[in-house]
Amino acid sequence: MTMILAVGDFDLTEEAPAKINLTLHVTGQRADGYHLLDMLVTFTQHGDRLGFRASEHDEFSLSGRFSPLLAADADAGGNLVLKARDLLRRAARDAGLEAPPVHIHLEKNLPVASGIGGGSADAAATLRGLAKLWNLALPLDTMTALTLKLGADVPMCLVSRPLIARGIGEAIELLPNFPSFAMVLGNPLVGVSTPEVFRRLVRKDNPPLALALQTSNDRARWIAAIGGLRNDLEPPARSLCGEIATLSQMIADEGALVTRMSGSGATCFGLFHDLEQATAAATSLHRLRPDWYFQATETIKGDA
Repeated sequence: MTMILAVGDFDLTEEAPAKINLTLHVTGQRADGYHLLDMLVTFTQHGDRLGFRASEHDEFSLSGRFSPLLAADADAGGNLVLKARDLLRRAARDAGLEAPPVHIHLEKNLPVASGIGGGSADAAATLRGLAKLWNLALPLDTMTALTLKLGADVPMCLVSRPLIARGIGEAIELLPNFPSFAMVLGNPLVGVSTPEVFRRLVRKDNPPLALALQTSNDRARWIAAIGGLRNDLEPPARSLCGEIATLSQMIADEGALVTRMSGSGATCFGLFHDLEQATAAATSLHRLRPDWYFQATETIKGDA
């Protein structure tokens, strides 16, 4: 009889919050092809969850709505969770520390390849969780180097707090006073190719992010400021995936204060006055399109 596992069955658990690009400005491109970005980023209470426990041999198991989409990658060793485990183990052993076998369980609640950093959040949570399980105290520069090997979004996800990120995502400025927002996430469950989105950019030298609110905790002022900013990847993403425009309009029609696409899509978010309104909006949207993904949540405060 096969045992059905859940994160609660494990000794140690770690949250992997969804990463939301409130704004994303493409400001240039390096000689190696990487795009230069200015991003205002926050994280939600809703996300994936990981469980960890000691084991006689390495194991990896999956549950959650979107877990079937990751099964093939896991079998082929392509999952970012497994890459993060192996990189951290190598770094630990290079430092003369033990990193014994472990069973990792991923509860996959976020849509895959959807512009909200799901895989990157899972990798970052793996680094945090295993560092605790293995009692590692690696230098910060070592951990930062590991995150960059896993992807440009992983340094942000390791922090999982409101921030401004520049460069390719590695230059991070935390926003300790940043307020929490009620939010609805929506995704049409249609894949969008990130490389193709970047290829379709009309220009790559757009104006940088300019904010004068870094030390403010005034929620209304932040919402007004966010509403006046942009995601430079949204127009090319809409040209690839018509559902994005439909989804964004649906969220706006529910009374969202600001509606925008996150990352390279296709997830869109709407900011609402409070969680009660966001929950009502998500319920209404789910009735309209039960085959799509909708989730009401709140974002994590800067001082959390």
